[in-house]
Amino acid sequence: MNQDSQFSRDADRSDTRPILIIPYMWIGDFVRNHTVVRVLNERWPNRPVDLLTTSLCAPLVDYMPGVRQGIVWDLPRSRLAVGRQFGLAKLLRERNYGTALVLPRTWKAAIAPALAGIPERVGFVGEFRFGLLNRWRWGEKKLPRFIDKNAALAQPDGAPLPPEWPVPQLRVPADDIARWRQANGLSARAAVALAPGSVGVSKRWTYYPEAARLLAERGLEVWVVGGPAEKGLAQEIVAAGGPGVRDLTGNDLRNGVLAMAAAGVAISNDSGLMHIAAALGTPTMGIFGPTSPYLWAPLNGLAATVVQDKSVLSCQPCQSTICKMNDHRCMRDIAASEVVGIAQRVLGDHAQATT
Repeated sequence: MNQDSQFSRDADRSDTRPILIIPYMWIGDFVRNHTVVRVLNERWPNRPVDLLTTSLCAPLVDYMPGVRQGIVWDLPRSRLAVGRQFGLAKLLRERNYGTALVLPRTWKAAIAPALAGIPERVGFVGEFRFGLLNRWRWGEKKLPRFIDKNAALAQPDGAPLPPEWPVPQLRVPADDIARWRQANGLSARAAVALAPGSVGVSKRWTYYPEAARLLAERGLEVWVVGGPAEKGLAQEIVAAGGPGVRDLTGNDLRNGVLAMAAAGVAISNDSGLMHIAAALGTPTMGIFGPTSPYLWAPLNGLAATVVQDKSVLSCQPCQSTICKMNDHRCMRDIAASEVVGIAQRVLGDHAQATT
């Protein structure tokens, strides 16, 4: 997009006050927030953009072009934490923000920007936030996708949605990847990264151990990537796959970012790591069952969208975190051999494209 795009028609070049985005804090949603950053960069090229972030998501900010800094502040999900809200408000007030985009519809998300006295506080109507926001937007329910709802807040009020949004980007320096490989004792060969975790068990494809074994038998290096919650899954996958499979799960999300940046192809459930891999430009295979690829796949596009096609299931997509019908057939009927075959084709196509 150029400076004549609809995102920058109303740009005031004299306004240099920074902008704060209050984003959704799930990892995948946080990555998709970068589209909002890019829209703001186009609309107001002279205004720095900052992101509020949790400690978990903070490493992502280091790899997001167009973000000046992340404001790391952990707020509990289940309670108000008045003292933490006032502390955050004090921090925001010191940074002299001119605009705050409050993406979540919760009233808790709007408290600190209001207490900080940020002059322009933009968000959709919802959850009794009158007085906390002062630039109301209407029509959220008419917007089809999560990204449409969020990125629309970065546009002028009433502007039509564009045919395409700018895609999220994560950029990792090559030297960082090389140091990460060396620190973990990894070769420079292309590897397959498996991301077996997700929020909600219904989104988890259960054949990763078999897929790891088949990939290793074909002479491919296999990495299991995820957080501490995936440690048990990783051990099961390593046990099935043998010495060619490495457990690279850990506590630091930065490790997951670097693993996905270094991988030749990523195979993932509908999860935050899928969005990370796609934003990095790593060829990414997303396995979808209960969720809709139209609504939840990365804007970057996937090297392959894997869904079961053996039968039509009336319950799919259900968007449920736990399968309540058909014995999880939407995921159970996706065979490991099918996924491995697609991965080998993706690796081959990527190798040809880079030579």
